[in-house]
Amino acid sequence: MGNFLAGKVIAVTGAGRGIGRAVALVAAAQGAAVVVNDHGVALDGREPASEVGESVAREIAAAGGRAVAVADDISTMAGGQRVVDVALAEYGRLDGVVCAAGILRERMLFNMTEEEWDPVLATHLKGTFTVFRAASAVMRRQRSGTLIGVTSGSHQGSVSQANYSAAKGGVVSLVRSAALGLHKYGVTANAVAPVARTRMSANVPTELKEIGEPEDVAALVVYLLSDRAREITGQVYTIAGPKIALWAQPREVRAGYAEGAWTPERIAEFLPGTVGADPMPLLSLLERRDGHG
Repeated sequence: MGNFLAGKVIAVTGAGRGIGRAVALVAAAQGAAVVVNDHGVALDGREPASEVGESVAREIAAAGGRAVAVADDISTMAGGQRVVDVALAEYGRLDGVVCAAGILRERMLFNMTEEEWDPVLATHLKGTFTVFRAASAVMRRQRSGTLIGVTSGSHQGSVSQANYSAAKGGVVSLVRSAALGLHKYGVTANAVAPVARTRMSANVPTELKEIGEPEDVAALVVYLLSDRAREITGQVYTIAGPKIALWAQPREVRAGYAEGAWTPERIAEFLPGTVGADPMPLLSLLERRDGHG
């Protein structure tokens, strides 16, 4: 065992499979007591089974670590609170949360239904909020702690997963808001946009040329949870096999100013040549693939 997280208590959602499971196992191996949360649902969010998280908690215990399983649905406020309450009841504190729970319901935007939109947003985005909300109240009192959101490169946009993309973009903004709002309390917040072989990545509509394993992601997450990373906040990192990348902060690309009131006609003359547009890398990729570029 290592000691990167010795004495810390970490809660991980979606910890029954894939990246969440890897994070829970590595965190425990690095000395943390772990709250293993997983509602145990299928990839589309249906058919919950509590034994998924329990098996990971047993695996950690068998290896000599400390873990407790929580099967609550973190897309509800009560579920998010329960994850935090169990950490406090079992271990007396909470030093970090990692929100890796997620589902997929893929559909083109013009065919997407409310039943395909709402559960994806509820699991990824609201599920991150409910745990962040409950955890941040504890961390504010402790004046320490780390929030980790799991986003995706799909926060740039997606051809056939608008629901997933919107949720992951929301996670990025939520993390940045948490970083700003909790900085004075000694609490950090960051996001990881992993590219790893999981049951979810098997559904990515484009070929992934750079991809790693869940354990790669877990290594980065454990570092961000550790005291070695206590000065890092408000950042988004990608890890894809051997590559670690940093995403830029949102910023204006260019601006132009004119005197007098704007009209559509004035904007039509002014905007293209002065302000222009910022090319979408993914759109350029699609155009090349489809033979339009």
